[in-house]
Amino acid sequence: MADIKYYDVILKPVVTEKSMNAMAEKKYTFLVHPDVTKSQVKEAVEKMFEGTKVKKVNTMNLDGKTRRRGMTFGKTAKTKKAIVTLTEDSKDIEIFEGL
Repeated sequence: MADIKYYDVILKPVVTEKSMNAMAEKKYTFLVHPDVTKSQVKEAVEKMFEGTKVKKVNTMNLDGKTRRRGMTFGKTAKTKKAIVTLTEDSKDIEIFEGL
């Protein structure tokens, strides 16, 4: 396994109606690198966003979907999603503020 730095862990935020409603409870959803652990996600969030303290990290592996083009079948890439819960005294993450 390659050495993954903290800035390679978080790929992009997930912006859906369900994830936006969870932000009221200080839960933020990100797509993360498929090989990272929960402790690596916690470290990356605390280093990338100043003033944040992570309480809990939930991760889930998502298998690729089967897609078809004509007679040929293929699969999309596997992904991993992380739901990060912040503590009550933690600052909010700014990238979600204007959404």
